Amino acid sequence: MAQIITPLTVVDIEQETQAFDSNKNIPLSFFNDHVVRVGVMTEPFYWHYHPNSDETFLVTEGILLIDLEDRTVELKPGQLFTIPANVNHRTRPLGGRSVNLTFELAGMETVRNTELT
Repeated sequence: MAQIITPLTVVDIEQETQAFDSNKNIPLSFFNDHVVRVGVMTEPFYWHYHPNSDETFLVTEGILLIDLEDRTVELKPGQLFTIPANVNHRTRPLGGRSVNLTFELAGMETVRNTELT
């Protein structure tokens, strides 16, 4: 299982994620009042929003789909996308697996939106 990486340490994302074959969201590093997480996605995450934080995704493996209320954004490795606070969204991998880094407020709240399916 991955651990929180201490400052001044090189992080090998591939090594940190190779053992996971199901959804995982692992904090890697904290900076100021934010956190960097690595997310391994093998199935869709539910519709939700974050009232107190933007959320930025950077894909490192596979393709990540981000469903918004009016469109779907497709991110490939090396592509980055930011979702502002209070915007409903859900994430899901295209194919079997995607891996992404997320950058967000460490105390970010997640509110599930059961009105969207």
